[in-house]
Amino acid sequence: MDPILLGKGVTDDIAVTLLSRFGNRHGLVAGATGTGKTVTLMTLAEGFSRLGVPVFMADVKGDVAGLAVAGEISEKLAQRAADIGVQGYGPAASPTVFWDLYGQLGHPVRTTVSEMGPTLLARILELNDTQSGVLDIVFKLADDRGLLLLDLDDLRALLTLVAAERKDISTEYGLVSAQSVAAIQRALLRLSQDGAEQFFGEPALELADIMRVNHDGRGVIGILAAAQLILKPRLYSTFLLWLLSELFEKLPEVGDLEKPKLVFIFDEAHLLFDDAPAALVQRIEQVVRLIRSKGVGVYFCSQFPDDVPANILGQLGNRVQHALRAFTPRDQKAVKTAAETFVQNPRLDVVATLSQLGTGEALVSTLQDKGIPSPVQKTLIAPPRCRMGSITEAERAQVRAGSPVGSRYDTAVNRESAAEILARRAEQAAEQAQAPKARTRQQDEEQEGGFGQAVKDAIFGTKRRQGMIETMAKQTTRTVGTKLGNQIVRGILGGIFGGKR
Repeated sequence: MDPILLGKGVTDDIAVTLLSRFGNRHGLVAGATGTGKTVTLMTLAEGFSRLGVPVFMADVKGDVAGLAVAGEISEKLAQRAADIGVQGYGPAASPTVFWDLYGQLGHPVRTTVSEMGPTLLARILELNDTQSGVLDIVFKLADDRGLLLLDLDDLRALLTLVAAERKDISTEYGLVSAQSVAAIQRALLRLSQDGAEQFFGEPALELADIMRVNHDGRGVIGILAAAQLILKPRLYSTFLLWLLSELFEKLPEVGDLEKPKLVFIFDEAHLLFDDAPAALVQRIEQVVRLIRSKGVGVYFCSQFPDDVPANILGQLGNRVQHALRAFTPRDQKAVKTAAETFVQNPRLDVVATLSQLGTGEALVSTLQDKGIPSPVQKTLIAPPRCRMGSITEAERAQVRAGSPVGSRYDTAVNRESAAEILARRAEQAAEQAQAPKARTRQQDEEQEGGFGQAVKDAIFGTKRRQGMIETMAKQTTRTVGTKLGNQIVRGILGGIFGGKR
């Protein structure tokens, strides 16, 4: 497989490439704002797409969408491509599918509450340990009673059931307090107000639809519109973590391939780890370490390399470090951290170079033969062939109209699940409790005659029906001297006077 040309080394005047067979060894793209990280991500995405590798990435600022439209090649860009040695450089669009959790700028992305699971859902809802434990019980109760949790209405209905049966559930599953249930309900209300109501439901996202290859063999680039989503950092990071977890759990082991099955780019990666509990960070580390054997490459993008925990940073074999401005003690520490993570090049002062890089320049080290990291190179990054900027609404609509998955996801489906089942049961119970006994016209007339008249008619009878005395006489005549006769008499008397047989 042809390698992906990232740029040209200024230090040693060599081509800097990323080998396709090491694309699943993960990577990091870091640098200060405005140093060219987004363009580097677009160059990477185009390179993987041309190799037939699907890509999924978030569009935080709105300019990644330019991958779907051919760029305008200026004289300056053409000269840069020629200096780097880009073969056949020209304007070209990549096959693209737009996604959006809110369903506005792309196809709606949905998952079910059950698929999200209590751990990630608790993180979105910002629950404490006690409330998270109650949420675990809610999910266990749903499983035991065969109730589908598809959307937030289902979860609300089950929380209402837990509140109503709190004592019995506490005895069987563990203590459930009314305060914890109320706190989860309030958190659900906030989540709904943030627009997550559309995220939970069906049809749920199928992994095959973000791992598509176009008719001409190019990998389809899935772009998640995240300009609004990034304002809800917990929802943004947890969604991408859920998607990564789904890939890890559902894809089969394939070992090392000639090229990845999917490349997953996580922009604003620091949001994934901010305030994340240690158990969750450990889980992310496990996923990153093992998911490469399933053919998935994960590329984190952030301002500082130490935004990614050290245990995870050590798993990232391909590094692209744009400029860092050492204005503060935090920046100076980040420069030192970045310099220490590279394989040293005796011809390059990494610390000094990091603060002097211009826009479109970066320090790059990738895995080469036998998986050995190459010495760090000061690199002039290759320009992408697409538009380096946002697209118009008309261009976005045209891309969506030609999407192969639009008919599947654009219309929501609401099948019977926990909310509908519990509502129907409650309605049936209410009907049974409130339904009046069948009444005849004759019974109405007897009630109007007073209680005394009703008792008299029942005992002595009327013209239309025999009374109980006559009935008892006939029954007794047939059963005199038998035990059965005594049972019948006691049964009737017991019924009238409220006794028990």
